[in-house]
Amino acid sequence: MNALYAFITVVILYLVVYLGVGRMGLETFFGVVIPYAAIVLFLLGFVFRIFGWARSTVPFRIPTTSGQQKSLSFIKNNNLESPHNTVGVIGRMALEILFFRSLFRNTKAEVKDNERLVYGPDKWLWAGALVFHWSFLVVFVRHYRFFAEPVPGFILGLQSLDGIFQIGVPVVYLTGAALLAGVTFLFLRRVVIPQVRYISLPADYFPLFVIMMIAGSGLLMRHFYKVDIVNVKELAMGLVSFAPSVPEGLGFIFYVHLFFVSVLFAYFPFSKLMHLGGVFLSPTRNLANTNRVKRHINPWNYDVKTHTYEEYEDEFRDVMREAGLPLDKEESVLPLEKE
Repeated sequence: MNALYAFITVVILYLVVYLGVGRMGLETFFGVVIPYAAIVLFLLGFVFRIFGWARSTVPFRIPTTSGQQKSLSFIKNNNLESPHNTVGVIGRMALEILFFRSLFRNTKAEVKDNERLVYGPDKWLWAGALVFHWSFLVVFVRHYRFFAEPVPGFILGLQSLDGIFQIGVPVVYLTGAALLAGVTFLFLRRVVIPQVRYISLPADYFPLFVIMMIAGSGLLMRHFYKVDIVNVKELAMGLVSFAPSVPEGLGFIFYVHLFFVSVLFAYFPFSKLMHLGGVFLSPTRNLANTNRVKRHINPWNYDVKTHTYEEYEDEFRDVMREAGLPLDKEESVLPLEKE
């Protein structure tokens, strides 16, 4: 049902584009107003979330470690698994962000026929996530050619490398197909695996459906419903130069693509997709494990009025003596009195 709710929401959004562009002729609204509004929501929401996390107190060093900490000189330490300096932190963060190192070592639990709980590797999730994120990044960067004139050389090089296996005309970009395959795999995983389906919410399915619409409409535009690339670049250049103009003949499928890209941008800061920014602010990852080398004092500690045990005993000595409770001060004084 959660997947169905998300799917119905995406269908409603599609109908909004259909009515607005196909029936009411609101090309300017969907081609200019909505993209600008989405970018403003994205920037404000992203900055708000980052500042909120950055202002959160981290009173203790809590790095997640899975290797030998640096201690004595003759004990070999692991500076990636338990970093003791900035170099180790940067190395571990780079491996985590670029290659999902912790996800690579992720395990799954299954109940076998003999009712035994068995743990095993889950490399398919790591591979699917890696394909999805890297292909999404390449597709995003490759679209920069619509927003720059002349197009930078590294964008042209990336575009040529992406279409190295030319299949027909126009060229089939590998990342476009990989993006659709990756997001489909992540969706099917949530539907097929009972444990994952049980914990999945509509908010988990919705961005997957939105990205499916973006990737699917992009492939349709490129290979089936031809769109005038010159007009697309004219609109894109107008948006980035704050002098927008909507050329004619862009086609309905282009507005579907642009609208769902805008939906993704607007939804991004208020969803779990914000792990893009949050991973850099995670205290379990971005701190060196120096707890045994340096004493860390909570900077937010304030003076607290304490009541020591000695003061407590002085206050209730008579009552404690009558109750037969041991008294530390009297025990230390009695031997002196005997002498």
